[in-house]
Amino acid sequence: MSGLVRLRLDLGYDGTGFHGWAVQPGLRTVAGVLVDALGTVLRTPAEEVLAATVVAGRTDAGVHASGQVAHVDVDPGALAGAGGGDGIRRRLRGLLPADVRVVAVAPAPTGFDARFSALRRHYRYRVCDDPSGVDPLRRHDTLAHPRLLDEARMDAAAGRLLGLHDFAAFCRRREGATTTRTLLRYTWARDADGTVVARVSADAFCHSMVRALVGALLPVGDGRRDVTWPQEVLRGRVRDPAVGVVAAHGLTLVGVDYPPDEDLAARASEARARR
Repeated sequence: MSGLVRLRLDLGYDGTGFHGWAVQPGLRTVAGVLVDALGTVLRTPAEEVLAATVVAGRTDAGVHASGQVAHVDVDPGALAGAGGGDGIRRRLRGLLPADVRVVAVAPAPTGFDARFSALRRHYRYRVCDDPSGVDPLRRHDTLAHPRLLDEARMDAAAGRLLGLHDFAAFCRRREGATTTRTLLRYTWARDADGTVVARVSADAFCHSMVRALVGALLPVGDGRRDVTWPQEVLRGRVRDPAVGVVAAHGLTLVGVDYPPDEDLAARASEARARR
């Protein structure tokens, strides 16, 4: 990164109209529209911006974010010409579509890596079990479930999955990638509007892991499975066809935690060695 300035970007998006974060030829993606807009602001080819951009968590098609974090390495001259971080943020507002918003742009601390410096990622999954269906204004971020749910049973079952485990039973395997993760939080509670909400936090997540964890708890909540069943699936370390991977639209990345500035580089080095 010699001679370049690393910027931290905090952003949110409605994932409904996107085929996920990562750029894919011929498809509308969050990274695609973001790097196009950044390229315009920085007067830099979009492909160069893309190569210099790293995100905390690659979200799948249809998944939303209110607390996504990315970094991009930029030329100091291009940064100055765009009016600095605040100038970039203001100009992005006029270039980005309505379903993406960059809320902050600022120089990143030394050692910061949006992906590898992260300590924890936090997700929320919303489920509506109201017999009348989902509130029309929340239909894009809430799953409709046809049976009534017992959130206390779901919360009890979720608590049995916490800790450091091999989550192969809840992940799509990738060649050479580990499926061992530390699940720091997994709770279920009913919000004031009656929606049943999962809150899930981990050091990192495998592909489709959160949606599979939710899929394993819904049959517990509606009485089709025992409270101990998700833990039995976890111990099996193989994908169970009885565990459904729920729809993407109920899932939102709500936050990413980082260590103090002086620990950023060490955290990134540690995470790279494990992943």
